[in-house]
Amino acid sequence: MKKENSIPVRNSLLLLLTATIWGVAFVAQSVSMDYIGGFTFNAVRNLIGALALLPVIKVLDKTRSEAEKKRESSASGRKTLLIGGICCGIMLCLASNFQQFGIKYTTVGKAGFITACYIIIVPIIGIFLKKKCSPFIWIAVLLSLCGLYLLCLTPGEGLAVGKGELLLIIGAVLFSGHILVIDHFSPLVDGVKMSCIQFLICGILSGVPALLFEHPNLSGILAAWIPILYAGVMSSGVAYTLQIVGQKNMNPTVASLILSLESCISVLAGWIILGQHLSSREIFGCVLMFGAIILAQLPQKESAVS
Repeated sequence: MKKENSIPVRNSLLLLLTATIWGVAFVAQSVSMDYIGGFTFNAVRNLIGALALLPVIKVLDKTRSEAEKKRESSASGRKTLLIGGICCGIMLCLASNFQQFGIKYTTVGKAGFITACYIIIVPIIGIFLKKKCSPFIWIAVLLSLCGLYLLCLTPGEGLAVGKGELLLIIGAVLFSGHILVIDHFSPLVDGVKMSCIQFLICGILSGVPALLFEHPNLSGILAAWIPILYAGVMSSGVAYTLQIVGQKNMNPTVASLILSLESCISVLAGWIILGQHLSSREIFGCVLMFGAIILAQLPQKESAVS
């Protein structure tokens, strides 16, 4: 019983680590965009992420039981893994590229707030998929939205829907879809293998418009090698894999709440790495978001109706 109860705590910590890596990746992303285009950045980082997972898959395969290997090598097991990886890769490609180009046409504050709105979109979509949420989680969603507002939007800024805002709203909806697709496939397949496939698909799909519209060159990619490697190995290879493993048997709304901390952590990363200072308003926003995460993790009574 104790071991079973410890699973959500372990998963929550894995998702918190994911959010931390993603939050720091905003710094890497902003630096790399000085040298290469958005499609090129997403193509290279995801292909590196896929390559980084190949040795991990080989090591983990040696630790698997014969029953697991047999199940995964069956025709139905391979088919489910392939479909899951392709679906996740398509969703990741669409979401990350809409986000990337949306940032070009609006302020960083608006971009951070709109993108993180997946924390409210996920439970709304979840209602139509018959996924129940307790009142604690809905209160936590509202608290985290308030925190994100204080954290990302400066006083006096409006939220008019222009070209950039529209792209970011579409990106937020697509990221919500990505979270729910992972929620569906992660209990059925090996998470690391599915992660590898999704990066490969995302990298190839992003590479086509990169070659057509951005004409990437080796000198630009090499000039941005440090942020690209961080984004590829840590943000893609490590963090998205931790997301898949961490979301296994987790409520997707709770998962999205924890992952939304990337906005909070990105501000902290900018403060520590780039010397940007937090205002009292932003600090209060961080406090509200952490409060929301704690509230979402409180033990809840099982509903009498299944």
